[in-house]
Amino acid sequence: MSAEPSSPASAPEIQESELVKRARRGDLGAYDDLVRRYQERVYATVYHMTANHEDANDLTQDAFIKAFQALKSFKGGSSFYTWVYRIAVNKTLNFLKSRKHRTAYSLNDLDFNAENNPDLVALISDKTPRREAGLTELQEKLNEAMQQLSEQHRLVVTLHDVQGLPHEEIAQIMDCNVGTVRSRLFYARQQLQGYLDDYLK
Repeated sequence: MSAEPSSPASAPEIQESELVKRARRGDLGAYDDLVRRYQERVYATVYHMTANHEDANDLTQDAFIKAFQALKSFKGGSSFYTWVYRIAVNKTLNFLKSRKHRTAYSLNDLDFNAENNPDLVALISDKTPRREAGLTELQEKLNEAMQQLSEQHRLVVTLHDVQGLPHEEIAQIMDCNVGTVRSRLFYARQQLQGYLDDYLK
């Protein structure tokens, strides 16, 4: 055990940077370690945006292949994870634009202050056949509402409300400032809430 003081928070970063260094020197085993460490989280985000396992698998694999090919250009200004996440997100956005894919979201995934809407609370809490039918219809309405958002607004909801990433990390992934992330998230939630409020009236 080393006698040198080290911060527990910085240990993963040191480990990651060492793996990146080795991978840049052509060590495929080191790159495999990076892939194993992050592919599940990258895949989860891509899946939430595409709602298709096959597409999510392909896009995730493509992102890691592209990252490996571009590894020499990785300057280390952000973590490798954030960098590869951004590659995956850009690939997915391009894919959605070209395919106009529909995306499915779960009511449990999204936080748009449902607890402030008594009708919605009653609908979700009431264990009756009406609840089942109502929730199915509400799920469809939510999917429709998500499709009305721009890709950027849909992405910020996915990254924050579904994946639970902090604003700062989302800002790095989306290549914008934290204020822009907050305003996009606020706008997207307002749009979703408004759409569901209209449905419940």
